[in-house]
Amino acid sequence: MRNIAVVLAGGTGSRMYNKAIRSTGSRSALLPKQFLALAGRTVIEHSIETFNNHSAIDEVAVVVHPDWRSRMEEIAAAAQWEKLGKIIDGGSERYMSSLNAIMAYIDEPDDTNLLLHDAARPWVSTEIVDRVVAGLQHHEAVGVAVPSTDTVWEVHPDLNGEWGMENEEFIMPRFVARIPERKLMWRAQTPQAFRLPLIRDAYQRALQDPQFQATDDCGVVRKYMPGTKIAVVEGSDRNLKVTTPQDLVALEQILING
Repeated sequence: MRNIAVVLAGGTGSRMYNKAIRSTGSRSALLPKQFLALAGRTVIEHSIETFNNHSAIDEVAVVVHPDWRSRMEEIAAAAQWEKLGKIIDGGSERYMSSLNAIMAYIDEPDDTNLLLHDAARPWVSTEIVDRVVAGLQHHEAVGVAVPSTDTVWEVHPDLNGEWGMENEEFIMPRFVARIPERKLMWRAQTPQAFRLPLIRDAYQRALQDPQFQATDDCGVVRKYMPGTKIAVVEGSDRNLKVTTPQDLVALEQILING
């Protein structure tokens, strides 16, 4: 069984830019979040390092936006990761980056596993990778998550309500539609890992659906391969995702405080 870690860095960080611009008014540092500095290195370097150093990972690949491929190649040349096998062009949407990675390894044997990880989660730990790899010994799909410590609301927009203003944007009014039982709610993280034939077939079915939308790869498997059980292993509150400028501060504090 071969384990390939795919670090997904195809985004351009537009959501983070918009939040930063609203709070500072500055457009001077429009750098994708995976290339921002964190503890003396870029965010993506930290993400790759964990997989490159893990004994159970046989190869590492990076999916990057074509506009930033040369920057990624420069980082890779300087880091000299011995397990880095491919730098793959990303797509305009996240699912396209996953799909491009799947296609890049489409000719691998059926017992190949793909571990798909967001580059913007730089503090993924060796222990999390251990749990994912162990889960893949018994399951075709493995997700990482942490129990929710907050009550979660399912919120629906009020299509007939009057719009308000928030941070200079028009906001549709919302209402609480359902409050799921908290002990059943877990917050998804990455990596999300799959046997290659499973994730390949799931995407093949998804692409035949004109209504296809995806926010993560487990969601694609859940919808289009409904007979497949997705095992869940526990992640960590340290496995934060960089979404806002404040997240970088929080990640720095994690490193300082240990």
